[in-house]
Amino acid sequence: MLGLMTTYPAVSKAPIVGIGSTAARALTAEFARHNAATSALVVGADHASLVVASAVEALLPGDALTLVAGERSTAELLRDHIAGLGSWIADRVKVVDAIDEAQPADVLIVAEPVTGTAQEVRALIESLGKYLTDGAVVTLATPAVPGRTGGAAAELFRQGALFGVGSDLVVRNSPPLRVHKLRFTTAATAVAATLAPAYRPSSVPVTRSMHIDSNGVAAAGIALGLAALARTARPKSKLWLLPALAAAPVAAFFRDPERDVPTDPAAVVASADGRVLSVERTTDARFGPGEFLRIAVFLSVLDVHVNRVPVAGRVTDYFVEDGGYANAMTAAAEHNVAAYTVLDTEHGTVVVAQRTGLIARRIVQRVPIGTLVARGERMGLIRFGSRTDVYLPADKAEALVAVNEKVVGGSSVIARWL
Repeated sequence: MLGLMTTYPAVSKAPIVGIGSTAARALTAEFARHNAATSALVVGADHASLVVASAVEALLPGDALTLVAGERSTAELLRDHIAGLGSWIADRVKVVDAIDEAQPADVLIVAEPVTGTAQEVRALIESLGKYLTDGAVVTLATPAVPGRTGGAAAELFRQGALFGVGSDLVVRNSPPLRVHKLRFTTAATAVAATLAPAYRPSSVPVTRSMHIDSNGVAAAGIALGLAALARTARPKSKLWLLPALAAAPVAAFFRDPERDVPTDPAAVVASADGRVLSVERTTDARFGPGEFLRIAVFLSVLDVHVNRVPVAGRVTDYFVEDGGYANAMTAAAEHNVAAYTVLDTEHGTVVVAQRTGLIARRIVQRVPIGTLVARGERMGLIRFGSRTDVYLPADKAEALVAVNEKVVGGSSVIARWL
């Protein structure tokens, strides 16, 4: 949209696309997760926008928020709106008449969905570059509907492949939106320790403390679709009950509960629910010299399969090793297909290995290279029985769990920094 704003390159007009509460929260999530003093800049702000409301709600003492009016508002309306929210907010929110009056920010949020040609989107992103601090994140959304973006979606996917640190599909919006997070300069690793786990709308809430991952929603939807087709094709048969009854347990497999992450800065948390298979010292030239303390956890088909980050850090590498699909409880699983996420932390290199198993055949990893991740943050999942290994610098950490001990991902402390 961004069509009439003269303070940065125009993007072709398109029908108005609304941003609902879920999409607004996704757009402002990077600002909301900072627990240290942070500055944010919202361009295309509307006094009645849920994006502005979400950004204001995320304010903490020490934060600074700057708003630049979009085509559906004015600076005067924004100032009146902010003034009506009380002095505590008014002291932390600045409204400027043009983006040229804004200072560089740690988080820049484009509050209106982006459409237009690829060239226009590139010009927009380039124009915003001078308003970013080192390691800053730009958050933009574009309609996730074919034919509604005029090239913007393809360009943002291209930018995401080069600079992306997160991408969320918000289906609970009309129309659905894709939220892209871009970082163009390297962020300091130390910042990760000040972050809360990122909000990800990929999970659908069932209760306040329980969600279903989007993979589960899709799988359950397929099962119900097959049931409907079977019922239509053979109305007198009871075969449709098989996929219909399977939908609930399939969705339950992808359950994604909220977890209380320990606040102890020296704690290393489990990456997955399950049972400890081994605690050992090992070497692995792929991750650097020296010994690593490796803690392996087996996930049965009944365990939660959403994986979490054991320590705060910056993702520096991600690669997949080919292999087999042996039982994850056996020694042969060392040579199974595995995905390795390498983290740079204040204590050295930490690695999370997501290993397939006899049944598990698909690994999902959702933290791209360059992403700052908080301890206990969701990083992906493995479909069905599998294994997750955590590698820690052996001379800097001590294990606090033993073989056969049950652990809870994101909550159980499996090791401690010395």
